[in-house]
Amino acid sequence: QVQLVESGGGLVQAGGSLRLSCAASRTIFWFNTMGWYRQTPGKQRELVASISSGSITNYADAVKGRFTISRDSAKTTVYLQMNGLKPEDTAVYYCNGQRLGYQYWGQGTQVTVSS
Repeated sequence: QVQLVESGGGLVQAGGSLRLSCAASRTIFWFNTMGWYRQTPGKQRELVASISSGSITNYADAVKGRFTISRDSAKTTVYLQMNGLKPEDTAVYYCNGQRLGYQYWGQGTQVTVSS
């Protein structure tokens, strides 16, 4: 069974930083792509950042220059470093892994940015 477990969410003031972690039950290279999505009430889940097994990264325009996706040397955890947080970054953040057309999701972690 594939599991993704997020951690690191919380409450932060605007301009602050948080680092989200996603621990995978398989090596992250088992996935074709891993990423972070976010969702707010009444809106569709949207891609924040992704990283392929070949280390190609992709970011939503809204977070470019502020967020960085990375993975650890043990190849079991993916991170999302979030700097310069804004109130509009408030959302539930989900870790995602994709492999051969299947998608795997974590349970989500709440990020709240106060103004």
